[in-house]
Amino acid sequence: MLTIGTLSKKTGTKVQTIRYYEQIGLMPEPGRTEGGQRRYDNAQLDRLSFIRHSRQLGFSLDAIRELLDLSDHPNRPCHEADAIARRQLKQVEQRMARLKALRTELKRMVHECSGGRTGDCKVLEVLRDHSECLTEHEEIGA
Repeated sequence: MLTIGTLSKKTGTKVQTIRYYEQIGLMPEPGRTEGGQRRYDNAQLDRLSFIRHSRQLGFSLDAIRELLDLSDHPNRPCHEADAIARRQLKQVEQRMARLKALRTELKRMVHECSGGRTGDCKVLEVLRDHSECLTEHEEIGA
């Protein structure tokens, strides 16, 4: 049996995050000692590792909840898990396209800056007037 601190260290997950996952039902309530300390078993360690890895891959908490449900029922067909992963891949590809457009615009701004006075600064000019941009990037950083 593991303490919450040990579980935290083994998975690289903050103690507060583990408690949060318990509150929202991603992690089951752990057993407790007579003194009230949480105790976790290997199944809970595996589950938290699954959640952490899913978060690292950018899955939302709702998607992780769906994936955990599928994982808890090993006889179900995996096409649902595949659909969730495909949805995540599509979102990542869309973000990458937006970031590429942002990169292009930032490189252009920096390249066109003459290094003179701020009154003539291309970076400041483009930031003041979105129509000066050559790429569409409104959703970046929003």
